Amino acid sequence: MSSVIASRRYASALLSAAEEGKFLEEATEALNNIKETLDHSRDLVHTLKSPLINGDQKTHILEAIFKETAGEKVMIFLKLLAHKKRAGQLPEIISEYHKLLDEKNGVINVDVQSAVKLSDEQAKELVNKLAVYTGKKIRAKMSLREELLGGVTIKIDDTILDGSVRHQLQMMKKTLTAGKL
Repeated sequence: MSSVIASRRYASALLSAAEEGKFLEEATEALNNIKETLDHSRDLVHTLKSPLINGDQKTHILEAIFKETAGEKVMIFLKLLAHKKRAGQLPEIISEYHKLLDEKNGVINVDVQSAVKLSDEQAKELVNKLAVYTGKKIRAKMSLREELLGGVTIKIDDTILDGSVRHQLQMMKKTLTAGKL
């Protein structure tokens, strides 16, 4: 089974259990803490992925590090991952969990690149228009990309809305070189 499929299944199982068991907020907070720890510890990630370390040792490592912050139910999940030899996929499982939670809550992540820094008012207006366009709540990640020359480029999942001056100039060049005016 592909690791992406397995990660999604484990994430889905945890999300369902957290909803039914009424510990969704606790699980989400615990996974955020675990993700932060994993992001700052390459050694821990390598240890969890290592085939040389058996499941029992990984269980003890996870317990030692996360017992205080993870909560009882999330700790059971972590032990299950170690027992099923999936502890190495923990970062991917957490990522899939957040994607599923966002889907459930109607939130989409959007990357916005602009040639100049948008004011707070402009950013808020853009986010509101994107929310109307998509029909979902928007979590926008704003970044500056001066080579756009002007305008913005918006990435929503696999869709790119390119309203940059650079793109418009490229399209004009293509039209002019094709001889269609």
